[in-house]
Amino acid sequence: MIEYHDREWGVPVHDERVLFEFLLLEGAQAGLSWSTILNKRENYRRAYRDFDPAQVARFGERELAALLENPGIVRNRGKIAWSVRNAQAFLDVQRDFGSFDAYLWAFVDGVPLVNLPKTIAGVPASTALSDRLSADLRKRGFGFVGTTICYAFLQAVGVVDDHLANCWRAQARPRGGGAKRR
Repeated sequence: MIEYHDREWGVPVHDERVLFEFLLLEGAQAGLSWSTILNKRENYRRAYRDFDPAQVARFGERELAALLENPGIVRNRGKIAWSVRNAQAFLDVQRDFGSFDAYLWAFVDGVPLVNLPKTIAGVPASTALSDRLSADLRKRGFGFVGTTICYAFLQAVGVVDDHLANCWRAQARPRGGGAKRR
């Protein structure tokens, strides 16, 4: 968890596969701890073809059955079925917007939202932004994208930076242009 925090969480992501990875992993995490998912991340990477949405979108009954038997991932029938539908919807967004990255970052005009909460209690579970993203993703055919999952996704890929004010990541953040403060 420390390595994930120090190297990834809240760092802006623009790589399509990484965006798909976090969308899939955040959906898998629903109802579980993030540490459970991080501990299974490499298994997910293998099972989901290095998070290639084009390959996952083509998964059929054989691949779904294999996923349901895979002890290295969360074997929830609904989450697995939605992961394939989400891959298909992800490809649709790429087609419609040129990239999922362009679609996602348009929600914040391309600039991360930086919060400086003083305590963990100051970090919300959802916001108006995650509400909008969740509703739009659902409209586009995604599932397992409730507002809380969307907020965790936004944090994971750095669209929202919720590092605490006294965290070294917040203090090491570049000063000046770039980020919007809420």
